[in-house]
Amino acid sequence: MTVQISVPTDCTVVDVPLDAGTAVPANTVVVIVEMMKIEHLVRAPEAGVIVEMHVEPGQVLKAGTVVATIAPGAAVAASSSTVEAVAADRADLTELHARRALLADDARPDAIAKVHGRGRRTARENLADLVDKGSFQEYGSFMYAAQKGRRDVDDLIATTPGDGIVGGLATVNGDLFGETGSQVAVMSYDYTVLAGTQGFRGHEKKDRLLSVAHQLEIPLVLFAEGGGGRPGDTDTPFLAGLQLNTFAWIAKLSGHVPSVAIVSGRCFAGNAALAGVCDVIIATPDVNLGMAGPAMIEGGGLGVFRPEDIGPIDVHIANGVVDLVANDEVHAVQLTKQYLSYFQGRLEQWEAPEQEAMRNVVPENRKRVYEVRDAIHTLADIDSVLELRPSWGQSVVTTLARIEGRPLGIMANDPAHLGGAIDSDAADKAARFMQLCDAHGLPIVSLCDTPGFMVGPDAEETAQVRHFGRMFVVGASLSVPFVTVILRKAVGLGAMAMTAGSMHAALLSVAWPTGEVSGMGIEGAVKHGARRELDAIDDPDRRQERYEELVARMYENSKALNAAAHGEIDDVIDPADTRRRVAQILAAAPDTNRRGRPMIDSW
Repeated sequence: MTVQISVPTDCTVVDVPLDAGTAVPANTVVVIVEMMKIEHLVRAPEAGVIVEMHVEPGQVLKAGTVVATIAPGAAVAASSSTVEAVAADRADLTELHARRALLADDARPDAIAKVHGRGRRTARENLADLVDKGSFQEYGSFMYAAQKGRRDVDDLIATTPGDGIVGGLATVNGDLFGETGSQVAVMSYDYTVLAGTQGFRGHEKKDRLLSVAHQLEIPLVLFAEGGGGRPGDTDTPFLAGLQLNTFAWIAKLSGHVPSVAIVSGRCFAGNAALAGVCDVIIATPDVNLGMAGPAMIEGGGLGVFRPEDIGPIDVHIANGVVDLVANDEVHAVQLTKQYLSYFQGRLEQWEAPEQEAMRNVVPENRKRVYEVRDAIHTLADIDSVLELRPSWGQSVVTTLARIEGRPLGIMANDPAHLGGAIDSDAADKAARFMQLCDAHGLPIVSLCDTPGFMVGPDAEETAQVRHFGRMFVVGASLSVPFVTVILRKAVGLGAMAMTAGSMHAALLSVAWPTGEVSGMGIEGAVKHGARRELDAIDDPDRRQERYEELVARMYENSKALNAAAHGEIDDVIDPADTRRRVAQILAAAPDTNRRGRPMIDSW
């Protein structure tokens, strides 16, 4: 009894590898046919001997046409000519692995040695330290510089891997939040490739990855070191590239997902512009950060400068551009992971400081300076505080922290700087910090001790009318829970700005027994309000005595207990009870996971 083998579809015969009389094992390919440019293998359904072949190469067949007849039976061992061979090393996989090997750092030992010689890490080393092991999914890895018009392709593949930027998706902080951390988008410019400049394909890669970050609504981490736009690309379809979407895409992330820029070494022009859009900039001491490098400055006729002269770290600490200063790249990655953790949710494990220490933060002497950071660190979980922009706008301290594992923002007046008076820089700092917390769903706790806004002709030259206005406008737009704790002074408009515009705008407004609540500075109020009475007293000693009596009376009236009696604040509490009261009211508030805002001010 024989078995006929037919084709399953209309097709053309490509090859007939076997002759009649050949013994074949089951599943042997007897005819190869093609349909719509796809080859199909027609196999023997069982072992046997080919009795007759009915077709030859080039024939066009209809579905069901018989191509061979076999007589079933035991088959001899198949030869390599009658059985489809399975290659041990496929050429396509070999090519893939060879190309991927060129992406590794060890494929360019000389370039990597220069990086290590400067005590620095490579782009891939920084990314490996940041993300959870095995979680990195790279995008656009096989791109290379668009310079085929001036360089050999093999040279470009070997020396410009990724077109100078490594990027993809990964998870971060898996050790804190379980086996799998939260998904983030990560990008790192590679200074070993054309000085980390921005090329045509690199922009395409960033645009693609940023669009994915938008779709997934995940944070972005950018290692921004590099020299800005690259003039040497030849294979581009445009003139200036001003229609690229990179800067618009990264800006659209603002207010929707957290973003971090890490800058070290030289970071100029386009690279600096990308960093400047991010919520937070973390910099190392060796940074030079500026919107133009030496070539652009010289080209603009503004002089010749070394890279080291442009935007060093001390400049950007003082002017508020840099939010966090890291010791080195290793520390920068640690700070990045800590920063991201506040937007990844609650921690189950936490420790609290002894709260009795709160009672000694503010001295009994109402004029004595104290360290407000002691209050912040005692209020928050142990080792949970991260201060942003500590050397700029110093009369307001802005920190991320946790209470009972819950992330939140804490801002506070610092009486050690301007007596806690809010100047223009401090107003900007506080307003942007409130935006940051609101955008990403962090409740805000305000520790108020301010004599109000800074006053005087010099202060007005800083445009403080508008800068102070930002605090009120931002405070009125908040959707996250807000809690106010008056540590000592709560004077006038400055105190109102520190509590989102009104003591009653907060979910809870409380004061310590040291609290003083007044419409304006008490000494100034007495001098202004009792001027006629005081001027009528001729005896200087008696005049001073009366002045001090009026001041003392006003201080008595301004005590927090009196403000609570009049309903201006909700309660006066033992400082040691602050943490419990804050935790309690926040537990009552609805969950505020990532609310979002149209944007966060870049400044």
